Amino acid sequence: MRKQAARSRPSRLRSAAWLLGILVLIGIAALAAAAWFLQARGIAPRALGPYLAKRSAGHNPAIVATGTWLQQTLTRLDRGALVPAPLPALVAGVQPKARAAGPGTRRLVASSDELRQTMSTAQPGDLITLLPGVYRFDSGVAASRAGSADAPVTVRAEQPGSVRIEFATVEGFAVSAPWWRFENLAIRGVCADHDGCEHAFHVSGGAHHFAALNNTIADFNAHFKINGNGGIFPDHGLIESNTLTNGAPRRTGHPVTPIDLVAASDWIVRGNLITDFIKDGGDGVSYGAFAKGAGARTLFERNVIVCEQRLQGLSGQRVGLSFGGGATGKPYCRDGRCITEQDGGTMRANLVAACSDVGIYLNSAAGSIIADNTLVDTAGVLVRFPASSATLDGNLVDGAIVSRDGGLVREGDNLTASIAAAYAGYHGVRSLFGEAEAFDFGWRQAPQRAGSTGSGVDLCAPARPKPAVYGAFEDFRACLRRQAL
Repeated sequence: MRKQAARSRPSRLRSAAWLLGILVLIGIAALAAAAWFLQARGIAPRALGPYLAKRSAGHNPAIVATGTWLQQTLTRLDRGALVPAPLPALVAGVQPKARAAGPGTRRLVASSDELRQTMSTAQPGDLITLLPGVYRFDSGVAASRAGSADAPVTVRAEQPGSVRIEFATVEGFAVSAPWWRFENLAIRGVCADHDGCEHAFHVSGGAHHFAALNNTIADFNAHFKINGNGGIFPDHGLIESNTLTNGAPRRTGHPVTPIDLVAASDWIVRGNLITDFIKDGGDGVSYGAFAKGAGARTLFERNVIVCEQRLQGLSGQRVGLSFGGGATGKPYCRDGRCITEQDGGTMRANLVAACSDVGIYLNSAAGSIIADNTLVDTAGVLVRFPASSATLDGNLVDGAIVSRDGGLVREGDNLTASIAAAYAGYHGVRSLFGEAEAFDFGWRQAPQRAGSTGSGVDLCAPARPKPAVYGAFEDFRACLRRQAL
């Protein structure tokens, strides 16, 4: 009996080893199937983690704890430690050198009342110049007198930082007339209730050819709100070289989007620095900038979007740039229907970083051109719904390019990352840079060049060679202000 038992023991061991091997193979197959599904659907760890935590909420403590642990683990694998890093001085955003004043009639103002009065009587060509100081307003300031193409009305400071405007009101400058320019100003919302400070600028109706240049604007829900009024739309606007930010999460259910562009066409948004637009209320979804509402031909060019720079690791979804946003109610659409949210829009040579959701989102955006953008620490690019069609070329994407719900993607030559690898904590695109988390975008080695000719636009330099490096810039050192001045 003992000999028979001894002979049967190896047999049992072989059976156990065989069973263990089968289980390992099944586990590997299950992991491979899960990785394939997540890759195909474009579900990054930063998106799956919050979903699992939400699904586990309200169950017994063990399930809740597991959901929380999964969220933290997946986020850490995808995004790292999330330690705030200071930004270097960039050529994007407000610059210390003032914009030179154009020709016109110089009108000096030294108080809030004088500014309000001077703007109410403005004539084409007026250069309304604020003397250094603090100007506070508890109600909006109207810009309702028209300038002209050869003689706009300009509101400006001689030097950036010399004039601080404080608004404790729902909207600051209410611009309803054409050809107004605002330059070199520092504007801040000072409302204790964040619903009380919605917009620094509300540009509406007939306010075509509006321009905002080299301003620093902080602590609003939507720093720029642009929309139609009475069937008239403020087309041909320019937002250039501004710094838009918030010092704290916005406690509001209202839209949180520093550039909220609805139904207007032919706007240029160029060379801006947009950071820290956190929505702490409502659906928790916020955008750095979007254009929607059946407008057309919007250009987002050479902007730096850092969804989370000082304010990191908070709940909610941050999206960098979008054509379509969260869609538009039909009464606010340019065509009354929003068959498309945006038609013929272009995003090129933008740097989008540190977003808890996708870096670029196209929602019912037809004929979009997405070229030479760099997306780092985002969930990639999402093209969604049958009305969306996009051509993507020359982009460097730390994530995937994903089509969902019928969106049409025409891919040229882009460099993307594996979502499946992100679940193992590996980020091939991010590793091309010195230390992307600390905003060091120097190349570790000679960068790869795209097979396409690209847009020819560089985030930081006046021109770029062909073929160009994938992404927004050839050499990030040219993006540093000390190199540019």
